[in-house]
Amino acid sequence: MKIVIAGGTGFLGGALAERLSSDGHEVVVLTRRARSSDSRVRTVAWTPEGGAGPWSVELDGAAAVVNLAGESIAGRRWSPAHKQEILDSRTRATRSLTAAIARASDPPSVFVSGSAVGYYGPRGEEVVTEATPPGHDFLARVCAQWEDDANQAASPQTRVICVRTGLVLERDGGALPQMLPPFKFGVGGPIGSGRQYWPWIHRADWIDLVRWSIATKAASGPLNGTAPNPVTNGEFAAALGRALHRPALMPAPAFALRIVLGEMADALLLSGQRAVPAKAEALGFTFKYSRLGDALGVIFGRLKA
Repeated sequence: MKIVIAGGTGFLGGALAERLSSDGHEVVVLTRRARSSDSRVRTVAWTPEGGAGPWSVELDGAAAVVNLAGESIAGRRWSPAHKQEILDSRTRATRSLTAAIARASDPPSVFVSGSAVGYYGPRGEEVVTEATPPGHDFLARVCAQWEDDANQAASPQTRVICVRTGLVLERDGGALPQMLPPFKFGVGGPIGSGRQYWPWIHRADWIDLVRWSIATKAASGPLNGTAPNPVTNGEFAAALGRALHRPALMPAPAFALRIVLGEMADALLLSGQRAVPAKAEALGFTFKYSRLGDALGVIFGRLKA
């Protein structure tokens, strides 16, 4: 079938596009700069400003649309202007896609839109499922608006799924490579108190969750894109140290991170959510990597995939 991916050139979208293509699907990636490639994935230029455009023809007749477009939340310190960019990049792209779906004569049967566990805000040790209400901080407000915009595509013809993604692990991108240098020099360790929960997922499982959600008609609404066993940051640091055969005893003090990163330190590093994939598991999805040690062991070559 034909699947359209917005934001399909990054760490998640690029890998998803290649996997869907290898599954035999026709994959079209909407990107701001279309380019020729030897890949089987076709790219189409788009300018997501909140409405439909010439690229909308690609959605008419597509079986599924996946929305991963948005400015990186960890690319640089959060100034008021950058926070507005983070919000606008998500809402404009999502509104563009929902507008195109609304005007399609043959709309997609499923619209999978990105979101994040930041939807819940800081939650301490509380176990968080898809039924947990949203938080009140900046990221929670962004995610709530993002999902509200995505849900405008819902109709008898189109079901909507919002994947609330946690920390995605793989060696070639995302946050994991940025964590490695301190550990390689023997000065890695927990961040702040280390008691905050870091919900995580191996990228292979995240890709399979999206593939499964496209194929599973019973799947709709929010889905936590996290492994079944979230860990504290201290546990994460210890597991990463074991995978690298390095110590994990040097904590990064919270005050220093706040000086360097500002508001972003508390939102991304010093707080978290004990999020579990309650809906996906209830509907029968099986994780290949449910334990952090197994995921890191495969990523760093200690275990077979």
